Amino acid sequence: MQKGMRTHRERCVRAVQSKDARFDGWFFTAVLTTRIYCRPSCPVVPPKPENMTFYPSAAACQQAGFRACKRCRPDTSPGSPEWNQRADAVARAMRLIADGVVDREGVPGLAARLGYSTRQIERQLRAELGAGPLALARAQRAQTARLLIETTALPMAEIAFAAGFSSIRTFNDTVREVFALSPSGLRTRAPRRPTGPGKRPGAPGTPGALSLRLPFRAPLNPDNLFGHLAATAVPGVEEWRDGAYRRTLRLPYGHGIATLTPKPDHIACRLTLGDLRDLPVAISRCRRMLDLDADPVAIDDQLRTDPFLTPLVDKAPGRRVPRTVDEGEFALRAVLGQQVSTAAARTHAGRLAAVHGEPVDDPEGGLTHLFPAPEALAALDPESLAMPRTRRTTLLTLAGQLADGTLHLGVESDWEETRARLLALPGFGPWTADVIAMRALGDPDAFLPTDLGIRRAARELGLPSTPAALTARAAAWRPWRAYAVQYLWATDSHPINFLPV
Repeated sequence: MQKGMRTHRERCVRAVQSKDARFDGWFFTAVLTTRIYCRPSCPVVPPKPENMTFYPSAAACQQAGFRACKRCRPDTSPGSPEWNQRADAVARAMRLIADGVVDREGVPGLAARLGYSTRQIERQLRAELGAGPLALARAQRAQTARLLIETTALPMAEIAFAAGFSSIRTFNDTVREVFALSPSGLRTRAPRRPTGPGKRPGAPGTPGALSLRLPFRAPLNPDNLFGHLAATAVPGVEEWRDGAYRRTLRLPYGHGIATLTPKPDHIACRLTLGDLRDLPVAISRCRRMLDLDADPVAIDDQLRTDPFLTPLVDKAPGRRVPRTVDEGEFALRAVLGQQVSTAAARTHAGRLAAVHGEPVDDPEGGLTHLFPAPEALAALDPESLAMPRTRRTTLLTLAGQLADGTLHLGVESDWEETRARLLALPGFGPWTADVIAMRALGDPDAFLPTDLGIRRAARELGLPSTPAALTARAAAWRPWRAYAVQYLWATDSHPINFLPV
C-alpha cells in the first residue's frame, strides 16, 4: 500500500462500503483473502476492512499478485483525474503511457520525451503508483486485449499483436494472470449481442470497426461539450450526423474515424481503424477530447464557493472542457480563428483540409480528409492563403516550427513552458496561447479574461469585466478556471452551448 493510500485508508474503506462510483479509477481495492482487486463501486458484498488493502493503479495490483474481479471489471474504470489536472513528470508520463509511447518507443523513448533518465522515471512512477512504466503499459495492453476479445470475432493471434503484445505466449500468459481466464474463456463469458445471419457475436459490420462504451464520472452535461465540437467542426474532417459527433483521426500506424454518441451513463464509441494497433491510442485520444476522466463533483464544488457561479453550476452541473485529438491541429485552427467568426474559421479550415489534407474513405458518413499535417502547411506558398498577411505569417511560422520539431505540442508538454514559447511566436497573444493551453494541452486552470464572451458574461452576472479585475476575482476558482470558462460561456445563446437538433 502506497503512502498516500495509507494516509487516506479510512476514506477508502468508507468509499468501498458505500459503493461510491465517484472513486472508481482513483484507487483500487485488493482483497487479501480472495486475491482479487476491485473498483470501489463493486456490487459484491464488501470485504471486512482488515482484509482490504489499497493500490493507486491496476498495474500495482497485478504486480502484487491480485487478479481483476469478474463482476466489476476494474480495468474498465474511468482513468484517474490526477493525470489530467497535474503537470508534473508523473502525470505527464501517465498521459504518454496512455497514448502508447512505451509500446512504440520503449521506456527510453518515454524518458527522452520527458527530459529525464529512465532511472528517474522508474523511481518516480514506482514511488507514486507502485509500478514502473513497463508494468503500467502491460496493464493497458491487457485492457485492450480484453476489449478486443469481448467485442470482436478477430482471431486471438491478431488480437495479441493489435493489443501490443510481442508474442502469442506473452498474450496468453498475461490474460490468464490478470483475468484468471484464458483468452477463449474471456470470449465465452462475453455478453452475446444480436447479430446478422452468419455473424459471430461482436463481429464488426465494417472492416476495422469496433463498438465500445467509454465510461465517465457523473454528472456529465453533453450540451457544451458536443455543442462546441459540432459548432466548430471543420467540413470533411468533422461532422454531426444522426446524434453523433464524428471525426477523422491521424494515428501512429494509420488513420481512423471516431463516432461518439452521448448516452446517459456512457459515451457510445465506434472506431473504424486502418490498423488495429492504433486502438489504445484512439480510445485515449477520444477520452481526452471529451474530458471523460474529469472529477465533476470536485470541480463543481469548488466553483460553487463563488455565489455568482453557484446558479450556473446548479442549473447544468458536470460541464466538461471540449478538447482535441491532435494538439498541433488545434493550435493551427486557433490561429485560423483569430478575430473571425466561428463560421469563417470553419470555412478557412475546410478549404485547407479539402486541398491539402490526406483523403480518407468514409462509407458510413460524409468525412473526406484528415486535417492537413504541419509539414503540408509549412510548404505552402504564402500568397495562396486567402487571409490577412499577419495571420498568414503566424500560421506558417507555427506550422514550420511544428514540422521541424522546434515546437512540440503533445500530452507531455509542460503547460507554462509551452505558453511562453507560443507567446514568443509572431501574432500570438494571451488569448491564443491560453485557448491552446486549455483545449489542446489540457491545462484545467487555463483562463481567458480577454475573451469577449467571458467579459460579456461577467458583466451580466455582476462580476468584474476588465481582464485584470476578472483575473483577480477568478483566483478563487483555481485550479478549475478552464471549467469556469465553460459555465460563463454557457450564459450566451451561441450554438457552441447546445446539442445540434
